[in-house]
Amino acid sequence: MADTTDKKSLSLEGARKVLDAALAEAKKQKFNLSIAIVDEAGHLLSYARMDEAGLASVKVSIAKARAAALFKRPTKFWEESYATRPVIAHLPGALPIEGGLPLLVGGKVVGAIGCSGASSAQDGQVAAVAAATLGG
Repeated sequence: MADTTDKKSLSLEGARKVLDAALAEAKKQKFNLSIAIVDEAGHLLSYARMDEAGLASVKVSIAKARAAALFKRPTKFWEESYATRPVIAHLPGALPIEGGLPLLVGGKVVGAIGCSGASSAQDGQVAAVAAATLGG
């Protein structure tokens, strides 16, 4: 018999909970964002583009979420590293723009959130508030 593991995964209900928290924070801060929630493999689970959010923010929010999920780290890591390590720009899927965060359950990455449409710091702020709803 093959060895197996029990893995936590992000349900649609969990993804919507994170999305709702992000939408509430964005509205509170008066940011017009696109918000993407992906599973651990970077596949889209839930998504919203707020009224007046820029059209480019659609693809950027999804790319931020995918980068955070696949590399298992915040996209801010790549943003901070880019100045001294520009080779990062050549890593497939890495995105050096704050706003993507892994979603953790029991210390394990189960998905990620990507926010885009405000400044990168503001995108990151909304993502952090939303990610905290899972209890990290």
